[in-house]
Amino acid sequence: MLKDVERILITSEEIGARVRELGQQITNDYAGQEILMIGVLRGAVIFMADLARSIKRPMDIDFMAITSYGLSTNSSGVVRIIKDLDEVVEGRHILIIEDIIDSGLTLNYLVDNIKSRKPASVRICTLLSKPDRRKVNVTVDYNGFIIPDHFVVGYGLDYAGKYRNLPFIGVLKPEIYQKG
Repeated sequence: MLKDVERILITSEEIGARVRELGQQITNDYAGQEILMIGVLRGAVIFMADLARSIKRPMDIDFMAITSYGLSTNSSGVVRIIKDLDEVVEGRHILIIEDIIDSGLTLNYLVDNIKSRKPASVRICTLLSKPDRRKVNVTVDYNGFIIPDHFVVGYGLDYAGKYRNLPFIGVLKPEIYQKG
């Protein structure tokens, strides 16, 4: 797997430090409130687990699985819910956890879907953001890192189901995803 990575963009140490900072900020911002963290499967799982351990507030956790990519490296803009929430959203403080915000199309759909369920509040936390690729405006409340337009893997992010277990964020060699 390492041979497929062009370079390390964000080290595991940098990720750990930033996750702890985000956890402290979220802890402060949600003073006196209970959080329902909603992780977007599968990419956000590793980030969400580390972030949850850094937040010192009562919380519940749930997951949604949505897709707009398939095996492509670009969002199709057509979103499908594969797994919906088990928890009730109405009246609760929602914190959506994303691994990466690219075009914003998928997240925009998800936020609209969650807001239609009448939560008390909705905030967004993402590990990575690529503002140069944005097609719709989404408000990100907690942002780990702003990155350039590279295809990245690791720390939960994948290409064709691989590389999620890398402990860093790496730039995938173009020849890997441009095959075929």
